[in-house]
Amino acid sequence: MSDQIRERLRGIINPVTQKSFDSENRWQHIGQEGDKVVIEYNRDGISPTEKRQIEKQIQDALEGVVGLDNILVKTTSSQSQDVFKALDNAPTKKEEESAPAQIKAGHGTVGNKKPVPGVGKIIAIGSGKGGVGKSTFTANLALSLKKQGHSVGIIDADIYGPSLPMIFGKREEKPRSNAEKKIIPVEAYGIRFMSFGFFINESDPVIWRGPMLGGVLSQFLFDVDWTGTDYLLIDLPPGTGDIQLSMIQNAHVDGAIIISTPQDVALLDAKKGLEMFRKMNLPILGMVENMSSFICDGCGKTHYIFGKGGVEAAVSQLDTKLLGQIPLEISLRTGSDEGVPYMSNEAFAGRVVWNSFMETAKTVHQYFNGTPEPTNKPGVISRLFGLNK
Repeated sequence: MSDQIRERLRGIINPVTQKSFDSENRWQHIGQEGDKVVIEYNRDGISPTEKRQIEKQIQDALEGVVGLDNILVKTTSSQSQDVFKALDNAPTKKEEESAPAQIKAGHGTVGNKKPVPGVGKIIAIGSGKGGVGKSTFTANLALSLKKQGHSVGIIDADIYGPSLPMIFGKREEKPRSNAEKKIIPVEAYGIRFMSFGFFINESDPVIWRGPMLGGVLSQFLFDVDWTGTDYLLIDLPPGTGDIQLSMIQNAHVDGAIIISTPQDVALLDAKKGLEMFRKMNLPILGMVENMSSFICDGCGKTHYIFGKGGVEAAVSQLDTKLLGQIPLEISLRTGSDEGVPYMSNEAFAGRVVWNSFMETAKTVHQYFNGTPEPTNKPGVISRLFGLNK
C-alpha cells in the first residue's frame, strides 16, 4: 500500500513554483502509523493559504485509497519568513544589528531543563480555565513588581489567543533582532515582553499542533535577549496541555501562580492546573482570587458577582497559600482594552485594586527573598491517585 500511496503523491504540485514535490525533494516522510497514513513535507516558502491547497491535493490524490480521517499531514520549516513576515521593513542606521525578528515554524524538542540566560526567577501564571483575567493580571503584576524596583519581562505564551500587545498598546509593533541574532523584546511602560501576536495578523487563526507551539515557546525563552531581568512572568494559555508541558520540561521554572475567580466552575479547572504543576514537581507560590468582587463606580459598594471567598476556601483544601484578592473595577477593564494598563496610571494610586496588586507583588517577591521557599505538598487529587509517590 505504501508504494501505491507514493505513486499517487507524485502528482502533488507546489502552487508557488508549479513544480512537483518530487522534483523539489519536499517529501520528508511517507508511511503508516497504525491505521493512519502519515505524510510529512518541507513547507519552506509556502504560505498558510498555499498549504491548504496542497492538503486538498493530497486528499484528492488519496481518495478511494485512504479514508479522509486516516490521513495525517505534517510539515516542517527551517525558515519562518514564509509563514510570518515582519511588516516593519524600514531601514535603520544599523540594519545589520536590527533585522526583523523571525520565529521558526518547526517542531519543538524536549531537552534537559536549563536556566534562561539573564533571568533571575521565572514564574508561570496559569489557570485551568479561560476568561479568568490571567493576561490582565500578569500585565498589572509585572507593573507592580517594577514599581517596587524590579526589572520584569513577560512571555505571552497563549499562542492561540495572544493579548499582551493589546494590553500594552503595542498592537502594530514588530520585534527586531540584534547583532547576536537574539530577538529584542518589545518594551512598554518599562516592561519588556514577547508575544506570538507580533508575528501574525490579529484575524488569523493559529491551526498548529502541540510540538510546533512548544518550539515557539522555546524560542521565546532562549532566543530572546532577556538580559538583566529579575522576574520573567509566563502568561500561559488555559488548560493543562502542550505549552505547559513544554515549558516545564525545557526551562528551569522557579514557581507557579494559579489564577481563579471565586466561582465554583472556575475553581474546578484551577485545581486541575495546580495539580498538574505539582505532578511535574513545580513549586506552587499560591493562588490569586481574581475578580474577587466588583467595586461600583457610582455607589462605591462592593458586589460579589462571582461569589465570595471561593479561592480563600480552596487554598486550605489544596495545601497552598492565598497570594492576593484582586477586585474588579471598570478602569481595570478599560485600561486593558485601551492599551493603558491599570497599574501604569498613577491616578489610581491608593485605590483598593491598586493596593491589592501592590500587596500581591510584595508577597510574590517575599517568597524568593527572606521567607521560606514555597511548599509543594501533595494536594487532594495527588493523594487520591498517588501522583506524588
